[in-house]
Order: sequence, then C-alpha cells, then structure tokens
Amino acid sequence: MKGKQRGFVLGAITALALAGGTQALAGELVYQPMNPSFGGDPFVGNYMLNKAQAQDTNTDPNARSFDRLSSTDRLVQSLESRLISQLINDVGAGNVNQGAFDSGEFNVVVSDDGGQLSVRVVDKLTGDVTNINVGGLFNP
Repeated sequence: MKGKQRGFVLGAITALALAGGTQALAGELVYQPMNPSFGGDPFVGNYMLNKAQAQDTNTDPNARSFDRLSSTDRLVQSLESRLISQLINDVGAGNVNQGAFDSGEFNVVVSDDGGQLSVRVVDKLTGDVTNINVGGLFNP
C-alpha cells in the first residue's frame, strides 16, 4: 500500500472504531417560545421591547425636533415666567389694578375687572390675541 492509501484506511478504521465505541445520545427537541405573546416568559417582554426599539431605525418624517435651549434662553424664560407670575399676584392682591409685561415676542396685560382676573396675551409675530378670564378668585 502506498502512503496516501494507508493513511486513508487508517483514518477510516479509526473513525469507525470511534463511532462504534460510543453511544449516540439524543433527547427530545422541545420548542420553548420566548415572546410572552406566544406563551413565553412574561419577564422577557421588557427585554424584547428594548431590543426591538434599539433596532428600530425608522423615524416619523412629520415629527418635530426640539433643540435644547441654551442656558441664556432658559434664564430668560425663567425670568419672564417669574415676572408674569408676580404681575398676576400683584393684580390679584389688589396692589395694582392693571399691569403689563412686554417681551420681544408677546405682550401680556393683566387686569382686575371687578373681582375677575383678566389676562390678555398678544403674539407680536402673528397678531394672535388670547384672552384668559378667571372669575371668583378675588374680592372686588
């Protein structure tokens, strides 16, 4: 026998000896669903949702994107809110009968109309006017 043939025969005999000398162990295959919607473990639901959201690359083309405000813009917003709140408190307490606040984008007029608090907001950019009337809060 030549060298290549002898190696093949020895390999085949070794493979047959190993296969014949060991037992083949097999078990029953059981399907275990993972998704809780199909009978899986209910504690896996949150994990599966997070995995699906991580893989989601679709975006809504109509969704608005909101940019974070700079610290200066947040400060201006906070001050405007505080000033308008103080104006409403002053009119409500009877310290003044009417007060106004004017910013670059809107004009706010707060007045006490005989025990009824009236707030008039005028949007300077669009010209829209919003009237807010709250009655029964103050004594005339």
